[in-house]
Amino acid sequence: MSSPVALNPVELPPLTGVISHGLAVPDLGLIYTSGQVAWDAKGELVGRGDLAAQFTKAYENIDAVLAAGGSSRSKIIKETIHLVGYNTDNAGQLIGLIAGSRGAGQTPPASACVGVETLFAEGYLVEIEVAATL
Repeated sequence: MSSPVALNPVELPPLTGVISHGLAVPDLGLIYTSGQVAWDAKGELVGRGDLAAQFTKAYENIDAVLAAGGSSRSKIIKETIHLVGYNTDNAGQLIGLIAGSRGAGQTPPASACVGVETLFAEGYLVEIEVAATL
């Protein structure tokens, strides 16, 4: 079996030697992303205090990783969403954001949402990781 291929697109901050933004496993036909947050290529937070803006940017970063491996959002088979302060008050907004991130008629992936107290740095509200087919 061939080795996994690191996916570190230029749209995301360089983390070489720490983590890969994603890994393609060609022999298995799969891509796994690291948790993606709302940061730009310089590693700066996008959308401070705005869940919708951060959700959108995290998925744009996922798109970049998937594209680097030859895949796309329509091929996501599993997603895990980590949301700071998840509760019944923001559940409806999150469900709307999830639904809006998919194409009409697309089979929804297996999914989990985990409420967390905090993410790796102050200000980040959501982190999303996915697995997708090639």
